[in-house]
Parts: sequence; C-alpha cells; structure tokens
Amino acid sequence: MVTQDLAIGRVEDSRAAAIVYCEGHFGGMDGKTANGLVRHSSRYRIVAVIDSTKVNRDAGKVLGGAPNGIPICRDLSHALERQQRAPKYFIFGMAPLGGIFSEPQRQIMFRAMEDGMHLVNGLHEFLNDDQSFVEKAQACGVGISDIRRPKATKDLQVFNGSIFDVACPIVAVLGTDSAVGKRTTSTLLTQALQKRGLNAVMVATGQTGLIQGAKYGVALDSIPEQFISGEMEAAVVAAYRGEDPDLLIIEGQGALSHPAYLSSCFIIRGSRPDAIILQHAPYRERLGDYPRLPMPSVKSEIKLIEVFSGAKVFAIALNHELMTKGEVEVAVDRYEERHGVTATDVLLDGTDKLVQAVLSAFPDLQDTRRAAATVQRACDGPVAARQHTASFPPQPAG
Repeated sequence: MVTQDLAIGRVEDSRAAAIVYCEGHFGGMDGKTANGLVRHSSRYRIVAVIDSTKVNRDAGKVLGGAPNGIPICRDLSHALERQQRAPKYFIFGMAPLGGIFSEPQRQIMFRAMEDGMHLVNGLHEFLNDDQSFVEKAQACGVGISDIRRPKATKDLQVFNGSIFDVACPIVAVLGTDSAVGKRTTSTLLTQALQKRGLNAVMVATGQTGLIQGAKYGVALDSIPEQFISGEMEAAVVAAYRGEDPDLLIIEGQGALSHPAYLSSCFIIRGSRPDAIILQHAPYRERLGDYPRLPMPSVKSEIKLIEVFSGAKVFAIALNHELMTKGEVEVAVDRYEERHGVTATDVLLDGTDKLVQAVLSAFPDLQDTRRAAATVQRACDGPVAARQHTASFPPQPAG
C-alpha cells in the first residue's frame, strides 16, 4: 500500500521489501510468479530479481514495459550489496512443471534465512514439511509460507449452490494455454474498472495471485478433486459477501482444452461465470512445457468454453509474445472480424476496449457507474442493488 503524508508531501510505501529468485527464467513462462510480482503486488515491494542470465538489466524493460528501477542481480550476494539492509522476504519466483526444488535452490534459500529473510514458497513441495528447513527457520528466527498448502480436509467445502446467491456479474478470464497472461489481464481489468468508479473485485485462483496480495482466492491445483468446485465457489461467495461488488473478475488457470490441467473445469463449475474473456498468444505454436502438442485455435477454444459453461466469450485478450506492434494490430483486426467480439492487447494498448466490452456486455453497470458518481458527490448512502443480465451482439456464423 502506498500512502502520502500530506503535511510534508512525502509518499511512503508500506509494502514489505522482497527479493525474488528466478534464476534462468525471468521473463519466461516458468518465471510467471516473478513476472507477475514485478508488474504488480499490493503486498510486496520488489527490490531485486535474481537471474544471472539477465544480470544488470532493468526488470521492467525485460518484461517489455517501461523501466521500473528493479535491478536483475547475479546472485543473492549481488542483490544484497544493492540494499542498505536485507529485505524482509525472499520469494521463490518460479513455477516449473515439476514443482520440486533442486539442491542449488535449497542452498540459496538457506542462505536467505541466514540473512534474516522469511521465505515465500509457491511450489507444491512444502518447505514446512522438510525438517531441515523447519530447524533452520527456527535457528534464524524467520518464517516460511507455503502458499499452496490447502486447508485441512475437514475444513474443505464441497459445492453447495451458494454461488446462486451472488447477484452481480461474474466474468472469468480463461485462456488457450498456461502462462499466457490471464492473471495479468484479470488484474489490469479489475484496476481499470475500479478507476471507472465500479467496485470490481478479483478472485485469484493460483499461487502468484495470492502472493501478489489478492484478498480473495484459493490455489486450486493443490486441492483434492472432490473439493475444488466447492472451494472455488466459496472464494467467490466470500468476495461477494465481503465486498458487495458491482462485478467479480475470476482469474483463469491453464486451459479448458489442455490435457494436463483441470483447473478451468472447476473454475467454470464453481464460479458459474456469466461471461468470459479468452486470453490467447497468436504466435505461440505449441503448448508451454508440452512441445508435442499444438496450441488450440481461438475458434475451437471458444466453442469448447461456450458449450461447457453455457456462457458467451465476449472478448479476446492477446498476449504479444514474439509479435511486433504491427503484427498485434493485424491480429486484433483479424480476430474481431472473424469472431465478432472485442479483441485487444492490454499491455500494449491499455484496458479501454476491454472495459467498454464489459460495460456493453452488462449495460446495467453503466447505471451503477452513474449512481456511484452521484452518491460520491452527495455522500448520500449506498448504491442500489445490481442486476447481471448479460447482453451480447449476434455472433457471426461458423
């Protein structure tokens, strides 16, 4: 959280300082946790990224954006040399397919604890189950957070239908592959809608969103299958009851067509979205981590999603990896003409088109925005209750 002392005009950042470890993968698919934290985090202030393959570069520029002053360092010693004191947290910023720590990775985390840093771990291997890490943490007086550790089985919830009590629109951002930009689009869209005067709330469904600081969410891929839909439902209902939102944005995981991941199925079943945004990387030819499998087409994924969910895909968000600005513009025009929906790249072109697509899909939100502005001016009480009937233009044939 950033606050401003009005008396002296000084801006203070109350987020905890953190170093993110992403050796060999920053800016790539397996570095998605580090990538996400560098782009946005309400919980941590990232002061350095460790990746010896990109040493001395600016993290923001590596991700294709403006310089952000976050240096990429050779190793932990190099990162600490650039700080007046050791940051409070050391975050493991990679999400490899296997999800198991190598010996060098274990050693750098031991070193981080010796330097007084708490560990934040998003992998399926839980460090609190490793006695050597538990003993080391106790000796160093630090803590270990295993983000993906699920609740005890007795505390997990099965689907119970409480999602049908949610009386605001629910929009899910699904995709054609893993690590394709769903969380980034969800985050930026939520922030943009909030700036337009809507109480938009994002529900995270993976470890990165939770590490970034999402108030509501659950790491779905760590939960026994019987309870995933129920825990998804519970997270959405908690966000609705806790925030009284105008609409909810659900972060997607994997892809509905992906043979290795089932999270999209449970996101659809548990959150019951009213409408869907599809995230796609036009120049990605093969599924990430699965080079033998070709990417699905946008057409086939839309058909699968709409049949499975009963909801309409009303926008396509593009990931511009391997593309020039001109190629993105051509792709936007092609997808809009071919599929009859809004297409845009939120990182290159901003969120205006996507926000307008949401407002067009749910016309009552326009009234909510006007009501919210009136209430803010008059300080006259809460905004009226919302409706969530989606409205879509006719779809092209074929």
